[in-house]
Amino acid sequence: MAVAVTAPAERARPVSARHFVRLKLRVMGNNFRGQGWRIAMFVGGVIAGLWFAATGFFLLAAPGLAGEPKYALMVAAFGGGLLVLGWLLLPLVFFGVDETLDPARFALLPLSRRTLVTGLFAAALVSVPTVAVLIATLGLVLTAGMLGGWAAALVAAVGVAAGLLLCVAASRAVTSAFATMLRSRRVRDLAAVLLAVLAALLGPLQILVLAAVRQADWDRLAGVARIVGWTPFGAPWTVGIDVAEGRAWAAPLKLLITAATIGALLWWWSRSLESAMVGAAGGGTAKVRRGPVGGAVAQLFPRTLGWARRDRFGALVARECRYWWRDARRRANLITIAVIGIFVPVMVNFGGASFSTADGMELATPDSSPVLASLSVIFVGVLASVTLANQFGFDGSAYAANVVAGVPGRLELRARVTAFSVYVLPILAVVAVVLAVVLGRPAWLGLLAGTLLASYGVGLAINALISVLGAYSLPETSNPFAMNSGAGLAKGLLTLLSMIGSAVAAVPMVVAAALLGDVWLWLALPLGLAYGLGATLLGTYLAGDVLDRRAPELLTAVTPRR
Repeated sequence: MAVAVTAPAERARPVSARHFVRLKLRVMGNNFRGQGWRIAMFVGGVIAGLWFAATGFFLLAAPGLAGEPKYALMVAAFGGGLLVLGWLLLPLVFFGVDETLDPARFALLPLSRRTLVTGLFAAALVSVPTVAVLIATLGLVLTAGMLGGWAAALVAAVGVAAGLLLCVAASRAVTSAFATMLRSRRVRDLAAVLLAVLAALLGPLQILVLAAVRQADWDRLAGVARIVGWTPFGAPWTVGIDVAEGRAWAAPLKLLITAATIGALLWWWSRSLESAMVGAAGGGTAKVRRGPVGGAVAQLFPRTLGWARRDRFGALVARECRYWWRDARRRANLITIAVIGIFVPVMVNFGGASFSTADGMELATPDSSPVLASLSVIFVGVLASVTLANQFGFDGSAYAANVVAGVPGRLELRARVTAFSVYVLPILAVVAVVLAVVLGRPAWLGLLAGTLLASYGVGLAINALISVLGAYSLPETSNPFAMNSGAGLAKGLLTLLSMIGSAVAAVPMVVAAALLGDVWLWLALPLGLAYGLGATLLGTYLAGDVLDRRAPELLTAVTPRR
């Protein structure tokens, strides 16, 4: 018997950007339901965002309020350029990007690439950082209006809107592309080397820039600001100032530059976004092992862990080592440690004295002391350990296996610390050697290494406890920089709390460097090693007892809510 095929009663409505925005708001509301701490974090983020927005507004509006057109272009070009640069780099280093709407969730839906990119881009605009930046950059509108009237203010408002779109597009494109790159194991090592080289150059470049600023006059800085204003970093922010100064012809050209840059970034994002939805990046076939190197247990242990015992502790260390090597999110943290660990000490220890070159320019020279050198490397050790502040969040629901198996808390934490240290300790050793060579003080190698080990050890102790008490879930996505809504502030607060506590605990190393003088150069390494190791053992001992009592609650906290 034939069944008549009837036409649908109502034609399916096309999906637009507003559907993605409504979906994000609905998901955010569901995440807040019954989660008081999420609401508190969100409110705290709103307050912090408003504070930064108000501060930025008055800074950008200062030339207009003071009636100083001479500084308006410099404030717009340099301030706007720093905003764009911050949106490019900060998500890679600290806060990540909000992926309340995980692109992988849309992989099976019949959505075109344009619809998906447009919708996710519109949803990304609905966030606290974008509202804060919008409020702050309205100071440029006020400046342009007071210097050039309503026409300049109107053009500046258009430029501010374009600049905000540029910031969000740049952030999403870079983090998505970098996430895709990190998933490719062939590109991983090359990316780490290139980033390390780039970071090593940031210190000398900053020295040259600061020296040039000290020697340059305002007219020269104004010339630099005009050049920056014709780049995507400064073009959208300076259009209102151009109209106010009688260069109305430059506004449409700069807006065209901005629009072309946004289009290129969205196109770039669409290419990496498709790879993120598939869940793998790059082609190529997997290499086939020529043969087993041992039994099932032996194959579990990487070659670098040949020293590890073949027991429960060794198995946990081997598992964590493989996770840190293969998981893109964890690999991103290791690269961050390598990048910041090199250029921060160099930047801190350069900039005291100066010398004049043949053309009269003064360049900074290292004018460091054991105390200053100790302070600079304490930050590196603390930053390295803060990666473990949410170490269980990396596991997510997979941590249930450890809960069911009844792994003791102390054993769990010490195995995780050991595996993490397999990768971090060589990085810290390189930092100590490079800094000793750059400073021209090879005798300080023991001082630098000892301070690094002490600060890293106390940081591990503090973060072991924080990771048990303050864990939060991470989104189930292939993007290593993705964060759930509200989790970015949680990550920032945990990072700040951990770094302050670790730095305070490492202060005795600085006090000893100040009081003991040259004697401390010989005692720093053994005492720093003993101090850091003792703090780590004590911290994992105390946090292990807490973990034994809170394992089910911890599993609930790190399990993503669908």
